[in-house]
Amino acid sequence: MASKSTITRNDKVKACVDKYAAKRRALKEAGNYLELQKLPRDSSPTRVRNLCALTGRSRSVYRKFKISRLMLRELALQGKIPGMRKASW
Repeated sequence: MASKSTITRNDKVKACVDKYAAKRRALKEAGNYLELQKLPRDSSPTRVRNLCALTGRSRSVYRKFKISRLMLRELALQGKIPGMRKASW
């Protein structure tokens, strides 16, 4: 489980990205990179971290499901993910 501070920080970064999205897009289209550098660092979308929606784990998170590989396996074995089952051959 990720710490609350990590999740809170990531939420603040997401809010900052949403706040400056239109301004970043306009500056990029105009080619004004000096003004783009003056924006806050957290306004860049690459600073948002993909976290597991259930545990907050930051590594090996499947984008399609927004959960980590560990939780994906656990939920699949419980039959809670439609169409997914354990392979057997």
